[in-house]
Amino acid sequence: MNKPMSQPLYTTEILRLAASLQEPHPLDRHDGQAEVRSPTCGSRVRLAVQLDDDRRVDRLSMQVHACAFGQASAALVERHCRGRTHEEIAEAMLMLSRWLASEQDEEGGWPEIIALAPARSRQARHGAILLPFRALLAAMEAAR
Repeated sequence: MNKPMSQPLYTTEILRLAASLQEPHPLDRHDGQAEVRSPTCGSRVRLAVQLDDDRRVDRLSMQVHACAFGQASAALVERHCRGRTHEEIAEAMLMLSRWLASEQDEEGGWPEIIALAPARSRQARHGAILLPFRALLAAMEAAR
């Protein structure tokens, strides 16, 4: 008897995003640094941030030890964080958290984050997805 095939855990889009994550690289200066860990899955992100004169993200460098969902999320943070304030990133993370938990239908407007929709039904992956946002916020706070 043939069993129906289940949906793959990682879509091609998620794997492409994960593969696009840059390797850690030197910054002109480290205004803030942080390392955060997800207690649910053990994922870890070490992040250094360089801020502009208005305390908006100018550049960052990350070392990510996470599943493909966490790596894809980190790639999206890396791609779309430039020019954002701490408040904007905190609001995006809150909206993303609510979307992942199915508390709202709107994903919060972070560009391309809809690619992570397959993780909404996998609560154990939510921590890894939120981790790059948490790391960036912590590094920005350390720069204060």
